[in-house]
Amino acid sequence: MSNTIEIIATVLFVLAIIHTFSVPVFAKLAHKGGSHSGIWHLMSEVEAVFGVWATVLIVFMALAQGVDSAVHYMDSRNFTEPLFVFVIMVIAGSRPIIELVKSIVKILAKVVPFHTGVSSFFITLSLVPLAGSFITEPAAMTLAALMLKESFFKRSKNLKYKYLVVGVLFVNISIGGVLTSYAAPPVLMVAQTFGWDSSFMAEHFGWRAVIAILINSAIATIICKQEVMMTTDFHNMEKQNNASQQTQKREPVPFTFMLIHALFLLGVVVFAHHTPIFLGILMLFIGFCGAYARHQNPLMIKEGLMVGFFLAGLIILGGLQKWWLQDLLAGLSPMALFWGTTALTAVTDNAALTYLGSLVDGTTELWRYMLVAGAVTGGGLTVIANAPNPAGFAILRKSFPSEAISPRNLILAALGPTLISACLFLLPV
Repeated sequence: MSNTIEIIATVLFVLAIIHTFSVPVFAKLAHKGGSHSGIWHLMSEVEAVFGVWATVLIVFMALAQGVDSAVHYMDSRNFTEPLFVFVIMVIAGSRPIIELVKSIVKILAKVVPFHTGVSSFFITLSLVPLAGSFITEPAAMTLAALMLKESFFKRSKNLKYKYLVVGVLFVNISIGGVLTSYAAPPVLMVAQTFGWDSSFMAEHFGWRAVIAILINSAIATIICKQEVMMTTDFHNMEKQNNASQQTQKREPVPFTFMLIHALFLLGVVVFAHHTPIFLGILMLFIGFCGAYARHQNPLMIKEGLMVGFFLAGLIILGGLQKWWLQDLLAGLSPMALFWGTTALTAVTDNAALTYLGSLVDGTTELWRYMLVAGAVTGGGLTVIANAPNPAGFAILRKSFPSEAISPRNLILAALGPTLISACLFLLPV
C-alpha cells in the first residue's frame, strides 16, 4: 500500500475520531427537525461513524489506484470479529437468555444480606463482566447492558449516576475477559504468538481483574445505592398496580427454551473463529425463534448490524495505521508502554494495538505483559476503545438526552475505574 494511501487513511481515521466526539452536536441538530434532520441523525449514529469514513477511504482507493486495488485490500481484511459480535448480540440479547441470566442474578442477590435491588445491581456490574471470560466479552456486554437498561437506566433520572455506571461497566467488561485466553479481543490477538494459555492469564491477569472489578462495582453501588433502591421500589409498586388492574401479562419462558438458547450461545462461542459455522448457527437460531415467537422479544438484528458495521469500519481504517503505531510502540519502555497503550486505546481499538505490538521483535515478557495490561485497562475510556463497547453504546444510548452518550462525559466517568484497574495491573508481576 502506497505512503499516500496510508497518510489519507490516517487523516480519515483522525476525522472519524473527531466525528465520534462530535456525535452529541449532530444529535441536537437532528432533534431540531428541518429538511436536513435525516442526515444529521445519520451523523449522530456512533455505530455508523467508522463505517462511513471507511467507505470514503475505499472509494478514494478505487479512484486513485483502481477498483482491483480497493477490492484486494478489502479481501485482505479479517471481518470475523464484526460478524461474531453481530451474531453474539442477536443471540445473547434474546428473551430466554436474558430471563435465564436474570434468574441467576436474582438467586445470587437473595443470598446476599442486602436490599435485593442493590445486590442485583452489584452482581450485574461485577459477575456478569467476569462471566465474559467464559462467554466472551461481547456477550457479557450485551447481557449486562440489557439488564441495567431495564433495571436502572430506564427508571433513573440522575444523569451523573448513569454516566458513572456506563464508565464502570465499560471498564469492567474490558478487564473482565482476561481470566482466559480466548474471550477478550486484545488477549486473543496475541495469546498464540506469546504462548499464553488460560492458566497463564488467570495467574498473571485474572486475580488482578477480579479485585479491580469488585472495587469498581462496590464504589458504584455505594454511590448509587439510594437511587437504585428508589428505582427498584418504584418498579415493584408499578408491578403490583399492574397486577391488581389485571393488565396483560406474557407467559413465562419455559426453562427448556432457556436451555436451548444457551446451547445456541455456547455453539457460537465454541466456533467463534469459524465464520461459516457460527453464521449457520445464527440462521438456525432465527428459524427457531420464528417458530416460537410467543417466547421471544424482537431480535436485535438492526442493533447488531450497526455494531458490526462500526467494527468493520474500524478494521478497514485501522489496518493502515501500522506505519506509525508499530514504531511508536516498539520505542517505549515497559512502564511507558503501559501508560502509552492505556492512552492510545482511547483513540483506537485495543485489539489492534496488541496485534501491532505482537509484531515487534525482541520483546521481553514484562514488555508483553505491559502491552496487554495497558490495552485492557484503557478499554473503557471511549466507545472505540474495545470491541464490545459499541454494543453497550447501542443498547444504552436511548436512555440519555438526545439519545447520545457524550464521549467527554464517558471518559470522565471511566477515568476513576481505569486508574483503579491500572493500580492493580501495575502490582509487581
